[in-house]
Amino acid sequence: MNMRYTGDNIIEIGANWIHGPSEGNPVFCLARQYGLLEPDALTPENQAMDVEGHPPWVPNFFSSSGRKLNAEDIYPAQEMFLELMSEGSKFESQGGEPWSCVGDFIRSEAEQQAAEKWKDIDAATRCLRLCVISNMLKVECCVNGAHSMDEVGLGAYGLYKTLPGLDCTFPGGYEGLIKNLMSELPSDLVTYNRPVRCVHWNNTEKEENSVMIECDDEKKIAADHVIVTVPLGYLKKHHSTLFSPPLPLHKLHSVERLGFGTNNKIYVEFDSPWWDADCEVIYLVWEDEDGMLDQVPDVQRSWIKKLFGFTVLKPSERYGHVLCGWIAGHESEYMETLSEQEVTHTMTQLICRFTGNPTVTPRRVLRSQWFHDPWTCGSYSYPGKGCSAQDLENMMEPLPTKGSLLQPLQVLFAGEATHPCYYSTVHGALFTGWREADRLISHYSAICNSEPPKSKL
Repeated sequence: MNMRYTGDNIIEIGANWIHGPSEGNPVFCLARQYGLLEPDALTPENQAMDVEGHPPWVPNFFSSSGRKLNAEDIYPAQEMFLELMSEGSKFESQGGEPWSCVGDFIRSEAEQQAAEKWKDIDAATRCLRLCVISNMLKVECCVNGAHSMDEVGLGAYGLYKTLPGLDCTFPGGYEGLIKNLMSELPSDLVTYNRPVRCVHWNNTEKEENSVMIECDDEKKIAADHVIVTVPLGYLKKHHSTLFSPPLPLHKLHSVERLGFGTNNKIYVEFDSPWWDADCEVIYLVWEDEDGMLDQVPDVQRSWIKKLFGFTVLKPSERYGHVLCGWIAGHESEYMETLSEQEVTHTMTQLICRFTGNPTVTPRRVLRSQWFHDPWTCGSYSYPGKGCSAQDLENMMEPLPTKGSLLQPLQVLFAGEATHPCYYSTVHGALFTGWREADRLISHYSAICNSEPPKSKL
């Protein structure tokens, strides 16, 4: 959890929203219990609204030729795109995916439908609508944490489930949730700055403890059980040294098949707004992108084209005029390597171009760098090509695997990438932590119940 201040206000560098704030979402219930939400986030209407992962934000569209676009020209493209995304999520339950990835499905279907539905529209508008679809694919890259929708498996795309409720934020920052949870624990319980080098499990020696955790500072910690909650990106990079003996092959293959990408934020602050007062999201449409692509050919020269646009921080009375830009994938990872000055310069050029106003300059820029963070190596997981529900099952399976005669439940796995349908979310991560705690509670309850009664003699 990371946050910075703009004046007196907190902006999130990490997790941003509670997705689906309603009774079934434990993050929402805890936030409500701790008094961390605003009254409008708590209304029954907001909890009942089912937005299916796409909040009905008021949009502004700007084009690379420096004009504000007419939303009416754009809506048919948006509508078609959302329908196709919804259709694409049904292959999971029907079986038989006609394409291997979401990107191919969207492109082929959109091309076909555009030819049929928009054949009587002037060529310029038709071209613009296809450019809008490119923009929406970039939006989905951010939502999914993927470099391209060509890397998201079509068959598994529908595994993700949404909860009802209109996405909301924490006025005082997500960190308030952690602070409240931590305050319920004894103060000396958590050790910080103690990186783990290796988890030694499968202890065949008849020792007291079945697991030994070796830290970078050579310190060794003996345990009966360890719950591993590292991000999937960290696991992909370090699994070969993190476990001894190594992970079983089926589990390793699932770690490899699941996707893990980067989604970064670039906050930009202005003296005055160049967007409408009611605007909640700004989309930047490049007029040369009618090929429905969500990646750029030359990352170093045109990485900025991957930025789909901005969400507007509301209310402006609290934040001033601040936008949060969103950029995913390799372009986002390249952006992390640039200096803050270079990012500011490129953002300034971009905004001057799209507004057609050479005087619009950001006051300051602040960006996240999740890919180069050594403990995350990216943002969150998505189902890659060839992925299935079985891979998520494999992710959450404890070690040693079933049927082994060794001490059970030595290594358990939690974290967003181990949830079968809420992966990539905070509530998914929370549910998996509870799941593994419950697994250990059940284990010990069973042991206690099965012990023979002690003789009264």
